[in-house]
Amino acid sequence: MNKLPASTGWDWLKQGIGLFRKQPAALTTLLFATILFSLLLGLVPLFGPLLGPVLVPSLSMAVMQACLMIENGERVTLSVLLTGFRKPALAALCKVGLVYLGVWLVEMGIVALTLGPEFFQKVAESRQLAKDEAQIMAAAPLFMTFFCIMIVNMLIMITLYFAGPLTYWKHMSTGKALFYSFFAVVRSARVFLVLLLAWFGLFFVLVWIAQLLFREIWIGQVVVMWVVFLFVLLLQCAMYAGYRTIFGKPAEGSEPGVA
Repeated sequence: MNKLPASTGWDWLKQGIGLFRKQPAALTTLLFATILFSLLLGLVPLFGPLLGPVLVPSLSMAVMQACLMIENGERVTLSVLLTGFRKPALAALCKVGLVYLGVWLVEMGIVALTLGPEFFQKVAESRQLAKDEAQIMAAAPLFMTFFCIMIVNMLIMITLYFAGPLTYWKHMSTGKALFYSFFAVVRSARVFLVLLLAWFGLFFVLVWIAQLLFREIWIGQVVVMWVVFLFVLLLQCAMYAGYRTIFGKPAEGSEPGVA
């Protein structure tokens, strides 16, 4: 593959927005269905929080497959949710998910060792207690540390994001899919940096506008949460555009293979 110009990241974001605009209701319903499934999964005693990361590739494949269907002019229905849960795809995608789980556990271990095991609890408590400007300023270092951790986590997950689609569409083994995903992102690091900067920029502008318009109204919080969910979906659609550029468009009717 030829080296991509950095501006390709902006093109991917525009393509992702274009895919969303073609079937916004279907993609939004799909997103909320996956969020609801994840929340219900988290309620499972003991193993719920651990199953979440393992099933991330299977849930992500639903959005990726939906983007392919939209590009092909097909109507997206809720049945696409089962994309990553059919045999033999589920077992192969869960292997990728186990790597996600391992990365997540390592991250949490590093945070616990360096910042203390109660770090995330402190962040949650500070967010609830910070009511005025002085309290917000006092908690700013804690929030900034949390934000940096989230950025690092996002960058790591993006380097592994294509492993699921490569396993599903290209029938690659887990190790090979992770290898190609990681180095495809690293090799095009400038492109992904532009994509993320553009995505963050648009996100913060819309959140800022929403807060200005609904400063003291409860509906403002609803609007901000909607913007968060919308931009999660737009990033996934943009990642489909990235996959298509780097690895080629998946063949219509392609079936998952055993990895």
